[in-house]
Amino acid sequence: MTFPVPDNIVKKAAEELYIKDLEKATIREVVAIAGSMEKATGLEFIRMEMGVPGLPPSSVGIEAEITALKNGVASIYPPIDGVSELKTQSSRFIKAFVDLDISPEGCVPVVGSMEGVFISFIVANQCHPAKDTILFIDPGFPVQKQQAQVLGYKYESFDVYDYRGDKLKDKLESYLSRGNISCIIYSNPNNPGWFCLQEKELQIIGEAATRYDTLVFEDFAYFAMDFRKDLGTPFQAPYQVSAGKYTDNCVLFISGSKAFSYAGQRIAVVAVSDKLYHRTYPGLTQKYGSGSFGSVLIQRVLYAVSTGAAHSAQYALAAMFKAAADGQYRFLEEVKEYGRRAGKLKEIFLKNGFKLVYDNDLGEEIADGFYFTVAYPGMTGGELLKSLIPYGISAISLSTTGSKQEGLRICTSFIKDHQYELLEQRLKSWKGERVNGEQ
Repeated sequence: MTFPVPDNIVKKAAEELYIKDLEKATIREVVAIAGSMEKATGLEFIRMEMGVPGLPPSSVGIEAEITALKNGVASIYPPIDGVSELKTQSSRFIKAFVDLDISPEGCVPVVGSMEGVFISFIVANQCHPAKDTILFIDPGFPVQKQQAQVLGYKYESFDVYDYRGDKLKDKLESYLSRGNISCIIYSNPNNPGWFCLQEKELQIIGEAATRYDTLVFEDFAYFAMDFRKDLGTPFQAPYQVSAGKYTDNCVLFISGSKAFSYAGQRIAVVAVSDKLYHRTYPGLTQKYGSGSFGSVLIQRVLYAVSTGAAHSAQYALAAMFKAAADGQYRFLEEVKEYGRRAGKLKEIFLKNGFKLVYDNDLGEEIADGFYFTVAYPGMTGGELLKSLIPYGISAISLSTTGSKQEGLRICTSFIKDHQYELLEQRLKSWKGERVNGEQ
């Protein structure tokens, strides 16, 4: 294949998929255009656009799920609030790795963290009539804003790039002081930047949430995957840091997809702090007649959306949580492969004139992990994406994540061993063409 791929092929692929502007293309749209171009040209794409786990699923989960299916759970509706074993093991897992005490009652299985966030948005915006706006600490997972749009909810956002550390306090105050923020949401480790909000920053968030009676939603899609620290020893510091240490208004979302490579079964847990679970709100009373945050979340909203998570998958997640908390399953050792891939990919990009965008946590170099972000001098993220696609390199523009920085999100999950050399060759070809074109 001669590079770059002719413009007419790229244009045709975009038109067939009704993609008007690659810079604004969603993750799934970039996946579709890369797939279309692969089919049209026979070119192997280096796929770095979608965060799909690229490792074998946990055998612990598979064996437990098979056993559950053989025991006949497929014929029975699961309890809406979760099977007892999963609720117990979720509570224990959170204590083991976050050092938070959340009762089994508040640990609720959902069809992936996306469903957990969706139903939590609904309840959060119903608690207080005046609190009708979600605050995103960006950059973040683009689909969560899409969820807000589907629900017809207002939202605000800011790029935390320039507001790390103590600067975060005043920035949060500027939003929360308006009195209309129902909840704050962020991912930690961050998607797409892979930076990690630090203890002092989470303390700022937690204390501000208490002061302004706002909820905090912590998306732990990449639970404890900050590979700079040993976060994988149960009941022993260091722990996965959480704003739940500093506020009772906290909800955690712990997914089986990435840390346990169990994405296909769409299983996660929403963990609601004890005080929040039992708290009543005027808006909920007015709408439903009675009910606490937790009971409305489960019996009203979750029941209306999916009637609970798949029965057998609940037993799988329970077994993985138990084995991890028992110290028998070192789940983080398996997913460190993403860090190794990131290290190799970063080296190739940096060698070819790129730079990292989100590159440190309060002065400490970010970990190698599931994602990282790159920019090229003099180019916007959209220009960079449009320029690299014809070379069989796909990623997503940072602008789709709420970032105000220019660049791309690079995902390591689909990279195969032979593709490091391919990437090196294609970036050299791209860079050479770019230099020659500017002369």
